[in-house]
Amino acid sequence: MARIVVSENVTLDGVVTDPTGEEGTGHGGWFTRTIGRDREAWAEIEYDEALRSDAVLIGRRSYEYFAPRWADRTGDWADRFNSMPKYVLTATAGELTWNNSTAVSGEVPTVVAKLKEEVEGDIVVYASSRLVPELVRHDLVDELRLMVFPVVAGWGAGLFASLGAIRPLRLVSHRTVGENLLHLAYRPA
Repeated sequence: MARIVVSENVTLDGVVTDPTGEEGTGHGGWFTRTIGRDREAWAEIEYDEALRSDAVLIGRRSYEYFAPRWADRTGDWADRFNSMPKYVLTATAGELTWNNSTAVSGEVPTVVAKLKEEVEGDIVVYASSRLVPELVRHDLVDELRLMVFPVVAGWGAGLFASLGAIRPLRLVSHRTVGENLLHLAYRPA
């Protein structure tokens, strides 16, 4: 049976929106401020996570962001990410052109329960700010990994702003990444 592992980049104030500034919020671009050793160390963590994961689960909007940015990349990390099975939770009809992508639809608990039965290992969830709260709401997350960036956005949507309930977690690991990033991993309490 698979585990659902959420992996998110967040600011110190918990913002996940507009990390690259492409959404035009005026408060974005916080991810792109990370340079040098911090960026290299972040990439090492992400590559290692891809190696240890067996599939990806993302929402349609995240698919539309990732697919054009990764489909033509080369290198070890890109090769791994592009070859992984990708399950795209979507209600939108349309062809998925990114290698190994499969559209899945339906109620989140039903879809995820089926994937957990069919896939062995870890199913990692990237970005997907609408999907992640639904996974947490239905107690479907086995591990939550947060890469905390040393910036206060001051505005933007928090990952769990719509959750509306307390969810106790327990810290299972923490480490400094590069010089300024913090990687935290939690599991349900």
